Amino acid sequence: HQHEALVRSHDKVNYAYFMEMGCGKSKVLIDNIVWLYEQGHIDTAVIVAPKGVYRNWEVNEIPIHFPDNVHKEIYVWRSGANKSQLKCLEQGIVERESLRILLINVEAFATQKLPKYLKAFVTDSSFLIAVDESTTIKNPKAKRTKTLMVVSKVAAYRRILTGSPVTNSPLDLFSQCAFLDPNLLGFKTFWTFQYRYAMTRTQKMGSHSFTQVIGYRNLGELSEKLSKFSHR
Repeated sequence: HQHEALVRSHDKVNYAYFMEMGCGKSKVLIDNIVWLYEQGHIDTAVIVAPKGVYRNWEVNEIPIHFPDNVHKEIYVWRSGANKSQLKCLEQGIVERESLRILLINVEAFATQKLPKYLKAFVTDSSFLIAVDESTTIKNPKAKRTKTLMVVSKVAAYRRILTGSPVTNSPLDLFSQCAFLDPNLLGFKTFWTFQYRYAMTRTQKMGSHSFTQVIGYRNLGELSEKLSKFSHR
């Protein structure tokens, strides 16, 4: 199943690995990054993951799955970096002799410091950006989501990884897929997406009113759209 996922995704600009824990989605992403690098399509990879997960890429995933014959440099974003760590991050901006891999916790995208650094890091590079545990960007109103949407537009390749893309409702899929490409699902706004796949009613509380989701529809159509750019 890992080989199948890699074959399907290796040359795609946008792809989603909807693979449950233990199925090896991290390995597939690493293999995909290496293939794109060896083909000359990218020189940089940016991997974004939750605070409790992103260092695992440095400690476990990359050392275990990355081939020894491909030279790489790993840079880890730290909000409270010391002088030595800051110097390393600064060197990453100018490094161009090997594949650069930048690891970032998704929470940092809600700050001012990280976006500024990332802009400098990816300038004049062809890069892949991947969001691990992509449900962390399911809220289209969140600052982290909005910032990542801006970054994704200048990326050469985009990937999302998660075992369960739907945590609360099928509406969770909108911003995750929009990160890959707003045109993949065929809706430019969350509200038009919601109108197509959710049944709603207007509820009133005193002088205030709000839209309440009471059910879902056209989910077969949604699944068919997802199948064109994802591996489950």
